[in-house]
Amino acid sequence: MVAQVDSEGGGTDLWLYNLVHGTRSRLTFDGESHAPVWSPDSSHVAFRSHRDGGWNIYQKAVNGIGRDEALDRNPVIERFPMDWSHDGRYLIEWVLVDAKAKYALWLLPMSPEQMRGDRKPFPYLNEQSNIVEARLSPNGKWLAYVSDETKRYEIYVQTFPSPGGKWPVSINGGARPRWSSDGKELYFIAPDGKLTAAEVKAEPARGFEASTPKALFDPKIEHLGGTRFPFSYFDVAKDGRFLIPVEQSGAPITVVVNWTAGLNK
Repeated sequence: MVAQVDSEGGGTDLWLYNLVHGTRSRLTFDGESHAPVWSPDSSHVAFRSHRDGGWNIYQKAVNGIGRDEALDRNPVIERFPMDWSHDGRYLIEWVLVDAKAKYALWLLPMSPEQMRGDRKPFPYLNEQSNIVEARLSPNGKWLAYVSDETKRYEIYVQTFPSPGGKWPVSINGGARPRWSSDGKELYFIAPDGKLTAAEVKAEPARGFEASTPKALFDPKIEHLGGTRFPFSYFDVAKDGRFLIPVEQSGAPITVVVNWTAGLNK
């Protein structure tokens, strides 16, 4: 699932790419939808769209059947969907909490029982620092996020769904954290633009440990856009392939298959 800009109208909508068959299908049609997040069972996608007087969060069935469903509406508070907990109970939101552009992480209840009640998002991590982006580990026990508490954006990890402890991962700056499918590596983009990896050892009873990060290769992402906004500039497929967008007509996505060959160059 990608958010793609219309070359003619300039609007942004969600498109579903089938990497096996090389086909694509359009999911939204309002020209103002982006930041897609898959549901745990891959049947729905949550996303951000400017409708109903503000930037709100919606979900839609991936098969395209049915109308978009509003999940979190607030005409004043800006928010982005970041991830969906693997048990389906929470949608992780990146929320603007004050007028000084300070962002925090909140949780929106999503279980069937919670959906029937008076559910409201509540803070998960609201610090003095500015938090930018977050991604859950494959087992759903660890949350990697970006914070500027050292006056420089770095990658940290805390327990989930309740925060506890704080383990740094990056050393000299980092953004766009992504987990390997087995949870044994955490990838991110270093300040020099290199796609970087840290080996991870994590057990809820024993804590979290990350190795010294090592640069893998230069993905040649032409515009990182800093770490101000949580748009995905790369991702990791379940089979270990890196999905990297490129600005090239007719080829909006590059799948890096034999990326280890570049380590010896």
